[in-house]
Amino acid sequence: QVQLAESGGGLVQAGGSLRLSCVVSGRTLNRFTMGWFRQAPGKEREFVGIVSWNSEMAALADSVRGRFAISRDNVVNTVTLQMNSLKPEDTAVYYCAAGAQYSDSWSTYTYWGQGTQVTVSS
Repeated sequence: QVQLAESGGGLVQAGGSLRLSCVVSGRTLNRFTMGWFRQAPGKEREFVGIVSWNSEMAALADSVRGRFAISRDNVVNTVTLQMNSLKPEDTAVYYCAAGAQYSDSWSTYTYWGQGTQVTVSS
């Protein structure tokens, strides 16, 4: 069974940085496209970033491009979301997800972590 576990969330002031990690167990990471999504209270889940199984393709949402970076290390089964210049509107629960398709649609992902809270104070 595939399991995903996020870590690295917390409370940070606007302009600060956080580094989220997602460790995958139960199957080798290189079988999956990995995505990061977030959901703020009262809002729908939204795409943040995606990286293909071999890291040859990657993309970030317009709202975070230039501030966030996504990477993966298939040797240690870990995907990372580096978040810089954080804004209060980045406050949300952040989820990592694994799927077979390279897609920014959350519905195409099969496996999900429990999420980690990111709170950015103004």
